[in-house]
Amino acid sequence: MSLWLSGANKVSGTGRGLWLAAARQQQAAAIREAGKMAASFWTGALKTPSSRKRGKSPK
Repeated sequence: MSLWLSGANKVSGTGRGLWLAAARQQQAAAIREAGKMAASFWTGALKTPSSRKRGKSPK
């Protein structure tokens, strides 16, 4: 029974490690995306509004 429990513990440890790695990757991706969104928000707020160019009106 001890061998069986050792094997089960090894398999569950491997699965837990894979699950944690995937969770960390998703968390890192979410943090990167939030940082990009915050940066684009604040840099967009600092830009001056562009003047609209008027085209020639047809006569």
